[in-house]
Amino acid sequence: MAASETLADHLLALEIALQSREVRNSEEKLRELLAPEFREFGRSGLAYTFEDIITRLVAETGPNNTSISDFSATMLSDTIALATYRGTRVNDDGTSQFANRSSIWRLDPDGKWRMVFHQGTATE
Repeated sequence: MAASETLADHLLALEIALQSREVRNSEEKLRELLAPEFREFGRSGLAYTFEDIITRLVAETGPNNTSISDFSATMLSDTIALATYRGTRVNDDGTSQFANRSSIWRLDPDGKWRMVFHQGTATE
């Protein structure tokens, strides 16, 4: 993280990176951003493990038309942060799906932030 960059700016950049096709289709990049013990409760209500998410994201095709708004980040401890935001996904038919999203990020000893948990809750 650059000295002039705030925690919120840095975590937002990581969340945006995780939405990019370049990162989502790269097992190596996903393993850099997600902790091995990563878990997710998806917008669908399904639960995913680290390996589930790696397998699923690497196989995705087509554009990922997801945007992030109302982003905030809060430190929970010296090495744990909570990021929350509203995600909007535009489907191929032009309709939109919305979700309130939260991620728990951990600052590891190597100085890198890794996501340990993510949840998406469907909303209007």
